[in-house]
Amino acid sequence: MNFSSPLARRLAALGAFDLNELARQKSEQQMSLAEAICSVAKMKPEVLQARASQMFHVSMLDLSLFDPSTIPVDCVNESLVRKHRLLPIAVKGKTLFIATADPTDFNAFEDYEFNTGMQTEAVVARYDLLDKAIDSLFDSSSSLGLTEGDMKDLEGVESDESNNKKSLTTDVNSKEDDAPIIVYINKILMDAIKRGASDLHFEPYEKRYRIRFRVDGVLHEIASPPVNLESRIAARIKVMSHMDLAEKRKPQDGRIKLKINAKKSIDFRVSTLPTLWGEKIVMRILDSSSAMLGIDVLGYEPEQKKLYLDALAQPQGMILVTGPTGSGKTVSLYTGLNILNTAERNISTAEDPVEINLEGINQVQISARADMTFANALRAFLRQDPDIVMVGEIRDLETAEIAIKAAQTGHLVLSTLHTNSAPETLTRLMNMGVPSYNIASSVSLIIAQRLARRLCPHCKEPEQLPQEELLKQGFNYEQLAELTIFKAKGCDECTEGYKGRVGIYEVMPITSKIAEIIMRGGNSLEIAQVATQEGVNNLRASGLKKVAQGVTSLVEVNRVTNA
Repeated sequence: MNFSSPLARRLAALGAFDLNELARQKSEQQMSLAEAICSVAKMKPEVLQARASQMFHVSMLDLSLFDPSTIPVDCVNESLVRKHRLLPIAVKGKTLFIATADPTDFNAFEDYEFNTGMQTEAVVARYDLLDKAIDSLFDSSSSLGLTEGDMKDLEGVESDESNNKKSLTTDVNSKEDDAPIIVYINKILMDAIKRGASDLHFEPYEKRYRIRFRVDGVLHEIASPPVNLESRIAARIKVMSHMDLAEKRKPQDGRIKLKINAKKSIDFRVSTLPTLWGEKIVMRILDSSSAMLGIDVLGYEPEQKKLYLDALAQPQGMILVTGPTGSGKTVSLYTGLNILNTAERNISTAEDPVEINLEGINQVQISARADMTFANALRAFLRQDPDIVMVGEIRDLETAEIAIKAAQTGHLVLSTLHTNSAPETLTRLMNMGVPSYNIASSVSLIIAQRLARRLCPHCKEPEQLPQEELLKQGFNYEQLAELTIFKAKGCDECTEGYKGRVGIYEVMPITSKIAEIIMRGGNSLEIAQVATQEGVNNLRASGLKKVAQGVTSLVEVNRVTNA
């Protein structure tokens, strides 16, 4: 690629990187030029900013200290700003000052001069802060609030039932659907994706309408549109989800595929529930990239990771992942399936619903209407020469018995249950009616898990607690000698002092001693005691390890482990 940017050519001439490698990175990763330069040159954004300023004698601007209220909005052209990743910041006389990561992008400045009729002067900014400022300007939660003009437009919108059979994919960049209610919903969906939300809640009440995002496991209110828009918001989402617009008395389920750009789409699982004041709608964001992250980023301790990988390497047996709804069970299972997904293996899954699409895996959607139950799907799998079978959830004795039979006859079976700990999973199977000898001979590993919010690395601060309190919380005297724990503070980079989530795990292999307790019908307390003696950390102990490592806070571990 022949870069027109003198900045790229000058840095390449100095040996910072190879232009061909820069072109490949920029194209494959869909990066801006500045981001690609920092990536291939292993250069921090502030270093690139300083070098660009020195090379081309351009002033620098610290956008972290910039007041966005001073932006000359009359000079802001959204299409040009997004196209060139530049931001008008001030006007002096007939000169428009523009923040940019590449002060040599002369085509961008010419475009702006042509559109505004003003002269332009560049000031160089960090590309990451510039991107954040641009996104904040156009896509922040404040942009979801309705102005008086927006409300007039929205209240004139009529829901269009004829759209109910439109394309299965909704393109947020399409200019065809520019009705205000459509633009509004698209903005909400895009904002949820950018914030890393897992769920969206649209909730009608008698005198208000509330929209909330679940970010890092906690709900936050982000918008409150006029309550008289309830039916139109519900109608638009039902159109996108291919639901029956006329049916408002029964719950419905649907799915949306939202096209972000030419290479990326995000799926939403949509559920409606008739309530006293209208239809409550919950949308779950299903991002298949979460299953591709790899086991190293999930939060397993080294010994826990080894136990999981060893169990996955076995030709037969059963691996059970347990925990409440929203504890990350699906991601753990899909991560394991992704490791096993090779051309030599036949993998089939039965799920309700199928949340993440994985190429190379035969995924079956459970449907009561079609009599496709977990048990029936499992029976079909066993006639299809499977190597690995994944059952979304073991809910009844029939499913449990077929899954255990598969695990005993040369297949690796992965599944989930809703229990609070690994030992309780075994007693749950016994209570279902599964014979103890079948449990002992088929189950190889149980993983209980929770998701805790990660402390923001930019603002976390040490927390001082009395030694007696730390001992009471579960730390021992040996740990106290070098223990530093941190608490959440909050900054512009995070949500209430947290950013992202990390798994907390109890990984319990079925050893000979545990198998003996199962065979004689022992309870979960006995199993837990033996597991602890054999070095298995329960959820509480694993959570305290994350606190000692500075990954999360004691308050957060107390929240997710019910201490």
